[in-house]
Amino acid sequence: MQLDHIGIATRGIDEAMELWIKTLGLGLEHTEEIAEQGVRVSMLSLGETQLELLEPLSADSPVGRFLEKRGPGIHHIAIRVDDIRAELAKLKTTGARLIDETPRIGARGCLVAFVHPSSAGGVLLELVQHQLATAENFINERNLF
Repeated sequence: MQLDHIGIATRGIDEAMELWIKTLGLGLEHTEEIAEQGVRVSMLSLGETQLELLEPLSADSPVGRFLEKRGPGIHHIAIRVDDIRAELAKLKTTGARLIDETPRIGARGCLVAFVHPSSAGGVLLELVQHQLATAENFINERNLF
């Protein structure tokens, strides 16, 4: 396991990039919209990890509700795992409260699942499994075959 990224909730990615890219010199790797999660994300390179800037697509999205309640700031910490299903099963047997009991497709075509902060020391924890972002993987993960 290793730290994959730190998610930062922002009201607007473009404004947030002013600090992270223009002032601090981080590199922009990728920007995409994940409609089913109601978020636009930008991944910024930071050494061997990344910062993920999160902008809600609507006020009633998870990130929109987070911003309303807590304001901009650290939203989650993401840990890279080799086998997300095995990690979820292990967490479930220990009684961890899972937001996602099965993985879903996240940014960059990765499989992701969230663990509730009540089971992770008050931190929203995201598990991330990188995979080849092929059409076949995308279809298989959505059980469309």
